[in-house]
Amino acid sequence: MLAHRTGVIGLPLRLLAREVYDRIVAQRGPSVVALVTGEERIVPERTQYWVATTEAMPTNIGADFLAIDEIQLCGDPERGHVFTDRLLHARGLHETLFLGSETMRGAIAALVPKVQFSKRERFSELTYAGSKKISRMKPRSAIVGFSVENTYAMAELIRRQKGGCAVVMGALSPRTRNAQVAMYQNGDVDYLVATDAIGMGLNLDIDHVAFSATSKFDGRRMRPLFPYELAQIAGRAGRHTTDGTFGVTGEASPLQPEIVDAIENHRFAPLQRLQWRNDRLEFGTLDRLIGALEARPEPRDGGEWLTKGREADDLRALKVLGEDPEVRDRVSRPSDVQLLWDVCRIPDFRSISEAEHATLLARIFGFLQSGRGVPSDWLRRQIERIDRTGGDIDTLSRRLAFIRTWTYVAQRKGWVDDESHWREATRAVEDRLSDALHGALTQRFVDRRTSVLLRRLKQKETLVAEVNDKGEVTVEGEYAGRLDGFRFRQDETGSPDEAKMLARAAYEALAPEFNLRADRFYNAPDTEMDFTEQGGLMWGDTAVGKLVKGGDVMRPSVQAFVDDEAGSDVAEKVTRRLQHFIDRKVAALFEPLLAMSRDEALTGLARGFAFRLVETLGIIPRDQVAAEVKELDQEARGSLRKHGVRFGQYTIFMPALLKPAPTRLRLVLASLWDGRDEFPESPPPGLVTIPNIEGFEPEAYRLSGYRPSGARAIRIDMLERLADLLRGQDSRGGFEANPDMLSITGMTLEQFADLMGGLGYKAEQGERPKVKPADPAKPASEAATAPEADSPDAAGAPSASESQPDTAPAAEEAPADAAPAEAESAPEVETFYTFTWAPRPRANPRGPRRDGGNSDAPRGERKGGRPQGKKGKKGGKPEGGGARNFEARPPRKEKPIDPDNPFAVLAALKDKK
Repeated sequence: MLAHRTGVIGLPLRLLAREVYDRIVAQRGPSVVALVTGEERIVPERTQYWVATTEAMPTNIGADFLAIDEIQLCGDPERGHVFTDRLLHARGLHETLFLGSETMRGAIAALVPKVQFSKRERFSELTYAGSKKISRMKPRSAIVGFSVENTYAMAELIRRQKGGCAVVMGALSPRTRNAQVAMYQNGDVDYLVATDAIGMGLNLDIDHVAFSATSKFDGRRMRPLFPYELAQIAGRAGRHTTDGTFGVTGEASPLQPEIVDAIENHRFAPLQRLQWRNDRLEFGTLDRLIGALEARPEPRDGGEWLTKGREADDLRALKVLGEDPEVRDRVSRPSDVQLLWDVCRIPDFRSISEAEHATLLARIFGFLQSGRGVPSDWLRRQIERIDRTGGDIDTLSRRLAFIRTWTYVAQRKGWVDDESHWREATRAVEDRLSDALHGALTQRFVDRRTSVLLRRLKQKETLVAEVNDKGEVTVEGEYAGRLDGFRFRQDETGSPDEAKMLARAAYEALAPEFNLRADRFYNAPDTEMDFTEQGGLMWGDTAVGKLVKGGDVMRPSVQAFVDDEAGSDVAEKVTRRLQHFIDRKVAALFEPLLAMSRDEALTGLARGFAFRLVETLGIIPRDQVAAEVKELDQEARGSLRKHGVRFGQYTIFMPALLKPAPTRLRLVLASLWDGRDEFPESPPPGLVTIPNIEGFEPEAYRLSGYRPSGARAIRIDMLERLADLLRGQDSRGGFEANPDMLSITGMTLEQFADLMGGLGYKAEQGERPKVKPADPAKPASEAATAPEADSPDAAGAPSASESQPDTAPAAEEAPADAAPAEAESAPEVETFYTFTWAPRPRANPRGPRRDGGNSDAPRGERKGGRPQGKKGKKGGKPEGGGARNFEARPPRKEKPIDPDNPFAVLAALKDKK
C-alpha cells in the first residue's frame, strides 16, 4: 500500500487496525494516515492512507490501492456478508489485493474477473505435539479458549503454577490488548491465554499453541471448529523461519489424524458458499427496507456461490423497533427510514438483551429525529456513570462495553453537538478504563515479581537484591522474603518454578549480609540474648538457635539456626557465640553450686553429697537421701552449709537457687537432660503456693522449688519456715494454727488444713462461740516470724495482719462487766481446726522425720519441750510407721557440736537452764 500514492486497507479486527495504523504512522507520520473503526475516527486533513475495519472502511474515495485482509471471512455466518460485499464491489484504481486462505481461490476466480493469484509459502514448519497438561506447558506458549469463563480459569491456573500470563480477548480495548501483548512480548510473562482473536493477524513470539477446546458457540449453537479455523489459530505458532507446534490441553480431545494432516500440510476444503446480503437498499418505507435486507441473491449477483446470510443484529433491531407503534408512527419519510437504519447499525456492545438494546436505540432515534441530536447533558450523565475505575475485571469489562456505545455515537457525524469534544471525552474514559482493566488483569493473573525475574534472566542480567534494616529481602524491587536471624524465610506466594530462581538471587545478596550480621552478633553483649522456657536461644526477638543435650546436665550444647548457604564460617561463629552465652549464664545463675563442686576442701561423704546436689541442680527431697544425710557428721554438714546448703526437714536445697532466674534455667537444663519434648514452665515469681495439678509430674514441682501437699504445692523455703513453727507445737495433744503459720503460707484456715493433711497431720474441725478481745485498744502482739536472710523473696509472704480473723489460737473469756444485752444475744460462731500428727505408713522406713524433731540438731536433741520418742531400732525411728513411745530422754552431749549449726546455740542455752 505504501508503494502507492493513496490507499485503503480493511482489517477484520479493531485491534489489528490499530496495530497497522501505528506501524504506518511510524513510517509516514500521523498527518497522512487515517484510522476509522466503529469507535474511533482519526482523519487528518491531508489523509493519504486509510486504515479501517472492514465494516467501517470507505470504498468510494478513489484510492489507488485497496486491500481486504482475511478475505476467507466471507464464509463467516455473522460477518461474512460484509466481506462478500467488499469482495464484489470494493476496488482500488490501480491495484486491489485480497489477503486470505487458499480456500477462497475458487470463489474469487468465479466472482472477480481478471484476477491473479500469488501464493506465499510458510517458511517454518508447524507440527502437532499432542496433548499436554498446563503444568507441563513449555514457555512461550499460548493457550486458546472460546469463552470468558474458560479463559479466566486457565489464566488463574497458570498464575498459580507458572507465575502468571497475559490475557488477550476480542472484547478488550486496543489499549488493554496492547498492554497485555507488550507484557508477553517483553518477556514479563512466558504464557498467553487468549480467545480465537489471536488468529486474526496478531504476530507474536509464540512457540506453541494449545487448544483447551475444539468447539465454540457461534451465537446460536455450539459447533466444532472447522479445520481451517483451527489452522488459522495454530498458525500463530512459529514466525518466519522459526518452527512452531500445536496441540491440545485440559479437557480437549486429541485432534483426529486427518485434521492434524490438513493443518500441518495446509490442505483444506475450499469454500462452496459465501455469505451475502443485498446492498441495494430501499428506504421508501420501513417494510421495503426490511424486504430488501431479506432478499435472496440473484444469478447476476453470483448465483451459485452466494447464500443469504444469517439475520444480523442490525436487522433484528430494525424489526423490533418496527413493531413498536410509537416508533413506527414517527417513521413517515424515507429520511426517517434511513436514519432509523443508521441507528439500528449501532453494535450491541453491552450484550444485555435485545429488549434493552432496542430501548436504547429508540431513545437515540428520538433525539436524532428531533433535529437537535443527542443532548449534551443527557450524554454527560451517561458517561459520568461509566467513568469509574474501581471494581473487578468483570465490572471494568462491562463499563468498557458501555463506553464503546457512546464512542460509536460520538463518531457519527451530526449526532452530537460538539463532535471533537465528545470524541475526546469518550476516548479518555475508555483509556482510563482500559488502564484499570489492564491493571486488574495483571494483578489477578500475573505475579509481578515473577515477570521481573523472568525478564532479567532472559536477558542474562545479574539480579539486584537488597536487604533493608527490617530484614526484608527484595529482588529487583520485588519482595522475596525475610531474613530471620541467620535463616532466609522465602515468600511462598510465588509459583514453584520461581522458587529456585528467587532463592538463588536472594542468597547472592544475602552472602555479605550473613557475614556482617554474624560479626555483629558475635560482638553483641549477653544482655541482648536470652533463652526461652522451651530451650530456644533468642537474639532480641529473633530465634537464632536452640539448646540440646550435652555431656553434662549443667553444660548443654547449642544448635545454631543458620542456612547452609550462609557458609560454615558464619555457622561456626554463631554457634561459638551461643555456647559462650549459655556457659556464662549457667556459671552466673548456678555459681554457688559450681563453687561447691570445685571446692577441694570437701572430702569423703561431704564431697559425695555435694556431687548429688550438683546432679539434682541444688534441690533434693530429704526422703530420697535420708541415709546419706544420717551418715554426715556435723563437720561435713558445716562444710556444706558454708556453700549455702540448707538441711531442711523436708528438702535439702540451696536457697540462692530458688530465685526466679535459676529456677527458670533449672527447668530447661533438667528437661534437656531427661530428653523431654515439651518443657514445664516455671511458676510466676513471688508465689508461696501454686495449684497442685492432678497428673502433673512431681519432678516438675521439685525443679520449680515447690513441694505438693494437698490441693496446692508450697515453696520449699516457706515449708521449712513452717516446719520450724510446727516443732514448737504439741502434735500429740493437738494444736491450732496461729497467725504466723497462716502468714507464712498466705492461706485461709481451710486451705491450711488441706496443706497440713498433705504433710501428715490430721485436722479435726470444730465450732465455738467467737469472743471479742477484752481490750480493743490494746495493740496486737506481733508474732510473725521474720523470713530467713537467704530466702529468695523474704518479703513475699503475706503479713500476719492479712490472715483470717477467725484463726486466733485460743478464745478468751468475755469480760465480767459485759452488758446484759450483749450476754443475752446469740454468740457469733467461728470455725477452728485442731491438728495432730497422724502420718500415713511409708514404704521407706528411713524417710524424713515427721515427729517435729529438729533434723539439723544432734540426734536425741529436742526443741520447745516437745516429748521425745523412745529409741527403737536404727536410732529410735519406728519401722513401717509403727507407734511411737513418747518418753523424754537426755541429749547425747558426748558428740561434738558443729559451731556453725544455728540450732547449736539454742541447744547450749537450753543446757545452761
